[in-house]
Amino acid sequence: MQFEKTGAVDESAETAQLLARAAAGDREALDDLFARHQERLWRMVRLRLNRRLQGRVDETDVVQEAFVEASRRLGEFLDNPQAPFFLWLRQLTLFKLSDVHRTHFGATMRDANRDVSIYSGAMPEGTSESLAAQLLATLTSPSQAAVRIEKQMRVQEALDKLSPVDREILTLRHLEELSNLEAAQVLGMSPSGTTARHVRALKRLRALLEEMPGFFDN
Repeated sequence: MQFEKTGAVDESAETAQLLARAAAGDREALDDLFARHQERLWRMVRLRLNRRLQGRVDETDVVQEAFVEASRRLGEFLDNPQAPFFLWLRQLTLFKLSDVHRTHFGATMRDANRDVSIYSGAMPEGTSESLAAQLLATLTSPSQAAVRIEKQMRVQEALDKLSPVDREILTLRHLEELSNLEAAQVLGMSPSGTTARHVRALKRLRALLEEMPGFFDN
């Protein structure tokens, strides 16, 4: 499990204290650490779960399996922390999600796993819809529901024209709500490079939308 080296791993004082207690065998501290990140991990699994499995696979089960794996490998993390605790948990959860796709799709796993990482291929439909809705709220003022539905579809069309890494950075920042430093480590980029890429992706998206007649009129 490799992350971009962006300096020393920076944990909050409270997280560091909980990790120290967990290392000493305090199960309550470990449960507290998991509880802090459960919602973010559930959201990430929901975004990246292949849409054919939605309703068949419980996202909470995937996260819980990741927590079991994290409990088993906590000593490994503490001996050589290469990223903040949350990003380590996120990576373990992605591995579990890949296992789910492998179990259900077998030989077609490569295509199915495109839904695990937007950066590796096409954007999953559900994620595209969610990202379009989120960015629409950022880029435009409120309008009638029917108009917003039409505009959301046009944002999705524009997103399809962005590069995979631009779509991924928008997803990490706007849907998973990762910090710039977290996104940098996930993408293997420098924090300054991630900031610049994020700004360029938003500018590129806006430019594509401005080419659509009437998009910013309402």
